[in-house]
Amino acid sequence: MITERKPPGMSQETWVEVQIRRAMEEGKFDNLPGAGKPLRNLHKAGDPLWWAREKARAEGLDTSAMLPPSLRLRKEKQRLHDTIADLPSEKAVREAVEDLNAQIKEHWRAPSGPSVPVALMDLDEALERWRAARPARDAAVAPGPAADAPADDRGRTRTGWWRRIIGRVRA
Repeated sequence: MITERKPPGMSQETWVEVQIRRAMEEGKFDNLPGAGKPLRNLHKAGDPLWWAREKARAEGLDTSAMLPPSLRLRKEKQRLHDTIADLPSEKAVREAVEDLNAQIKEHWRAPSGPSVPVALMDLDEALERWRAARPARDAAVAPGPAADAPADDRGRTRTGWWRRIIGRVRA
């Protein structure tokens, strides 16, 4: 810590340079951690929010909230397009598409950020895609009846209450 006061008449900049030179001569800057290594993230100097994005990624947060509204909406539209088969019901598909379209319409009313066109998502096309993916998803999720499980009068397999609670049938 520097306890010496700046002499009167000397500029602040000159006084700081003198203090730095003295510290260098005394070797106080020798063997510092990171000495001789390149500065991290120097290539990101053109992006003023690089540090916020890095922190969000390090914390495992979604960085799409930092995007301009039009780009965020396009990304959400693509994400919904890719994950529509995972929705549980036709009602859920309708709600998701209608919610996204409402956000897009709100952006059209008060645009902000770069001028990137965002089209509405077609509800009928989304429902067709969901219906087409449904048989494949149901076949992958629904297991067949256990081979050794006894059947009741109606052909359904019977399992003990404790197996139903655990959620599995042992073969």
